[in-house]
Amino acid sequence: MKRFEDQVAIVTGAASGIGRATAMRLAAEGAAVVIADVNEQGAGAAARSISEGGGRALALHVDVTDVPGVKAMTERTITAFGKVDILVSNAGWDRAGPFADTDEELWDRVIAINYRGHLATCHAALPYMRERGGGRIVTVASDAGRVGSSGEVVYSGAKGAVIAFTKGLAREVARYGINVNCVAPGLVDTPLLAGIAEGHEKLIAAIVRTIPLGRTGVPEEIAAAICFFASPDAAYITGQTLSVNGGLAML
Repeated sequence: MKRFEDQVAIVTGAASGIGRATAMRLAAEGAAVVIADVNEQGAGAAARSISEGGGRALALHVDVTDVPGVKAMTERTITAFGKVDILVSNAGWDRAGPFADTDEELWDRVIAINYRGHLATCHAALPYMRERGGGRIVTVASDAGRVGSSGEVVYSGAKGAVIAFTKGLAREVARYGINVNCVAPGLVDTPLLAGIAEGHEKLIAAIVRTIPLGRTGVPEEIAAAICFFASPDAAYITGQTLSVNGGLAML
């Protein structure tokens, strides 16, 4: 039997990168997957790929900073599939640069997507998980939130908040049979990293040289960790943060 047979998963930021790789793996292992992303075209392409492979998927245009829209996403998931077993709260965004050169508009956007977005998605899914007496929530933070990252100061703060939020939520909802864990990627070859790296290629190359495994990660490697936390194999694990970073930071 596949690990996620008859399970229903929501993955935010699933049109590309880590989110897409996670959605594909969940679907390959039996889950029905909601592909949620602001990139409607990319979400649709991911859902079609799953459907063409014999899986079940629903693409939804979702902005995680829009709380009513996130609630509507969860309601549409229930309408389509009848339940929510797994939430992978993955959507994120950043723009690199010295903190002294940032402004309130950037602060607000980074915090809205990278922290408040997790609040919105978890808040929307929890009532359905509580009602069913169980569930798995996996937040995706960053090692920037554990050790800090020069040029990503606000992002580091937001991701640190996600890690703390995950721990607090895990304590609060354990009584309902809901496990909450966090995956903190290091440098991963995604469209987000490509955007951040533009104009900072030498800095990124220097960081890669300090990674003991000698390379950046790929989305599928992060997806493997996320799917572990979402699986029955992690039934006795909650409130934990797992760094997947090639050894860049050893915590």
